[in-house]
Amino acid sequence: MENRNCNWQKVLSVTDLNKRLGDFSLENIRLSLPAGCVMGLVGENGAGKSTLIKTVLGIWRADSGVTELFGKTFDGSERAVLERVGVVLDEEQFPETMTASQIGSTLGGIYKQWDNGAYESYLRRFSLPRTKPLRQLSKGMKMKLSIAAALSHRAELLILDEPTSGLDPVMRDEVCELLADFVSQGSNAVLFSSHIVSDLEKTCDYITFLHKGRVLLCEEKDRLKEEYGILRCPAEKAQAFPAAARRVTPYGAELLLRRADVPGKELGQATIEDIFLFFSRGSQPGEASDTTVSDCAEKGA
Repeated sequence: MENRNCNWQKVLSVTDLNKRLGDFSLENIRLSLPAGCVMGLVGENGAGKSTLIKTVLGIWRADSGVTELFGKTFDGSERAVLERVGVVLDEEQFPETMTASQIGSTLGGIYKQWDNGAYESYLRRFSLPRTKPLRQLSKGMKMKLSIAAALSHRAELLILDEPTSGLDPVMRDEVCELLADFVSQGSNAVLFSSHIVSDLEKTCDYITFLHKGRVLLCEEKDRLKEEYGILRCPAEKAQAFPAAARRVTPYGAELLLRRADVPGKELGQATIEDIFLFFSRGSQPGEASDTTVSDCAEKGA
């Protein structure tokens, strides 16, 4: 995917958001998503991806912090703002008895800018039956139907929770292309979570790592891959290097290093998945990096 130029007009901004659910909590989350960009949210199961998305959308009320959509404070009740947001959640969004055709008719009465022609086009593109009830569709087909609905009311921001879950590789690739097309207009933006790191690497301009309810790291995708490298060495030599994260096994040590910290040292290439695994398994929250999502926006401005 070609690099896009984000225009730094904030579509979504989250400042010091906190949300507690039982013994889990989101802590001081800060996000800044510019128009024209795709931001990928990655984290292990239980990291807080779905909790963050639902809190941003106002489905769950934040304990503290501020969410802004399109430059205005948002608490989940502003209908005019919700018209501009397309949402796909990693759960059932429509009654199991409804058909794709009935869903289109229903949403046409809800969204002022519903485009039934676009919806029908997506149904054909995704090979979705119009008259079968949802209970007869596979998880992947239900997800494709939710994506079709999210893309059919002229939304300017897409917030997607695991949109490629349950899809085969060909369909996942097509969804990634759809997201790239969506932001190519320059005024649209996408926030989507996934545990399939290759989809994030293919599609996103920014990668945000969540771990146990905190942002460990956010960076431009390409800059992230350029900034970090992997060094493998005997375990007894590991402490000699200023590792951002490390993994020590009986067979030796693997260190994730900032190239700037070890000038002249040849490091192996680190993929986004490598970096994610290092930070989620090799470090504790707050120890890995002092970079936040808001820092990313300042770097690119």
